[in-house]
Amino acid sequence: MPAGAEGRGWVARLHQFARQAPDVRCELCAAPILPDHPHLFEVNKRQLYCCCRACALLFGGQQGAHYRPVPRDSRYLDGFRMTDEQWDALGIPIDIAFFFYDSSVRRVVALYPGPAGATQSALDLSAWDELVTGNPVLAQLQPDVEALLVNRSEGARDYYRVPIDQCYALTGLIRARWRGLSGGAQVWDAIRSFFTALKRHGRVPEGLLHA
Repeated sequence: MPAGAEGRGWVARLHQFARQAPDVRCELCAAPILPDHPHLFEVNKRQLYCCCRACALLFGGQQGAHYRPVPRDSRYLDGFRMTDEQWDALGIPIDIAFFFYDSSVRRVVALYPGPAGATQSALDLSAWDELVTGNPVLAQLQPDVEALLVNRSEGARDYYRVPIDQCYALTGLIRARWRGLSGGAQVWDAIRSFFTALKRHGRVPEGLLHA
């Protein structure tokens, strides 16, 4: 699939996750759900679903099922090793990106957020393999539902192991608040708040995503 077409699909889903209506319902059974609800990932469609806890257990607990439960917790990777040269070798054009193993294409993919949503970058797999060698935690990421989230903006050198829905939320946040060429003060304040919450609490509070 061309990168542009894939990116457009991600834009719609990311926008949905960042701006859900207050009366959100389970996308599998239509039951009302709380803001702090589980998510399921449908591998074949590369799509996230908001769901109730019953559906999360029913559909996400089956061996070989189409749906995979998205983990709840994030972890700041203190001691993660990446030089500026290694980052440059990955070929990411901006300073924020996320990486995960996409089982539908059987490879690690890289995406970066922006005003148009998430854009897939052509990842140099040899550069990624070098990074895994120095950071074995990357080999432990659950396919499809866990990602390495990198924040090197404004001089930061921060790395997180996160559920894929947190990457969706960050990208939707950026898309919704971006103004003009540089993004504007509002979006950068939101990005800082996002990463501050992620580092302190292991997950971004629902209220922050809808602020």
